[in-house]
Amino acid sequence: MKEKIAISACLLGESCRYDNNDNKNEILLDMLKEYELIPFCPEDFCFGTPRPTMDLIEYPDTPKAISNLTAADMSTPILKYAKAFFDTHNDIKLFIGKDRSPSCGVHSAKLYDKDKNLISTKESGLMAKCSIDRGIESWDAELYIREKSYTP
Repeated sequence: MKEKIAISACLLGESCRYDNNDNKNEILLDMLKEYELIPFCPEDFCFGTPRPTMDLIEYPDTPKAISNLTAADMSTPILKYAKAFFDTHNDIKLFIGKDRSPSCGVHSAKLYDKDKNLISTKESGLMAKCSIDRGIESWDAELYIREKSYTP
């Protein structure tokens, strides 16, 4: 039985980015060909595609995903999706998220203050944080490729 890896669906070539494009990464897919890939995209599932962009905004209790169009807090649906995903797929061994995503970026999401001043570029997106909190090995796709690539 193959080990299961949770992977951002856009990295598999699904057109689920905010702009209805993908981030298909053939190098990554080749590296993961021995695993069972379990795609996820909380933003597409919760808000559809295409959709307005969102940013992580610092709040006293925890960062929140805030719509750049309406300023609405989009966090609750993303967190519910993440919980259901990990509860359903409780045998995930590895999480690979799309770099810089406010949902899926593992250590590369941007965090802003309420005035949209950049505070950090090394934060965890909301779903990635759920993965980390569950003790799942979690990587940004670009770093995974750099760190795990082999030279034949």
